Amino acid sequence: MTWIETVIIAIVEGLTEFLPVSSTGHMIITQNLLGIEQGDPFVHAFTFIIQFGAILSVVCLYWKRFFKLDNTPAPEGSSLWQRLKHKYYFYWLLFVGVLPAVIIGLAAKKSGLLDWLLDSVEVVAVMLVVGGVFMLFCDKLFNKGTDDVKVNEKRAFNIGLYQCISVIPGVSRSMATIVGGMTQGLTRKRAAEFSFFLAVPTMAGATLLDLLDLVKEDAVWATSHNMMMLLLGCVVAFVVALLAMKWFVSFLAKYGFKAFGIYRIIVGTIIIVLLLTGHSLAMVD
Repeated sequence: MTWIETVIIAIVEGLTEFLPVSSTGHMIITQNLLGIEQGDPFVHAFTFIIQFGAILSVVCLYWKRFFKLDNTPAPEGSSLWQRLKHKYYFYWLLFVGVLPAVIIGLAAKKSGLLDWLLDSVEVVAVMLVVGGVFMLFCDKLFNKGTDDVKVNEKRAFNIGLYQCISVIPGVSRSMATIVGGMTQGLTRKRAAEFSFFLAVPTMAGATLLDLLDLVKEDAVWATSHNMMMLLLGCVVAFVVALLAMKWFVSFLAKYGFKAFGIYRIIVGTIIIVLLLTGHSLAMVD
């Protein structure tokens, strides 16, 4: 990967991380368009690690809520565990929500399924179309949320189950978790915000696993060039995601998913047609 390729992929990641269009899928498509070799361990790790750079924008934008503890008195007679859970309830909800992804994600990674999916632009294209069709109707199906419905343990776990679907590139973690929240009675805005918060531990875990895998691999990848590319990719993705996230929350609350569904169908269909007609996505061979 070159410096220009790194910046391009990081911009794509930052723009799409919080949009329901699949950031991983778009990075895979971009890598194919740029002619970047698929299957390389460093390319796989780069795909996940710069996503964590984008996710850190959540902590920056919502820092008051992300680091706020509940200092109100716990109910009288509460045990030590109940008092701790009361004080750190926000983090407890994130823990409950991320559990399904930990189990499913580790299983997919250990089986080799995740690496296979990351190399398949065909899977991305099909899931973009399937997800796009679903998004044309999901607002009418699930848009019944009210402001008095808040995230609790059961809802957090159920949203975490929806997040597991996004192990398939092209599904979109953002779409899966926001729709998951809407099925639990949350408004689009509140579902989107919890989706952002849940992304932090999810992507932190994925990044840690990929770093450990890289360490286990031949150290030939650990060149100063590659390390600088990782750093550059994270910084660019962070800045772009910070700008894109505020716009997305406002747009989603006002207009819903339909525009994103149409976009997904168009992009996915174009890729499927190109692949079926024997054309390569690479702009340069």
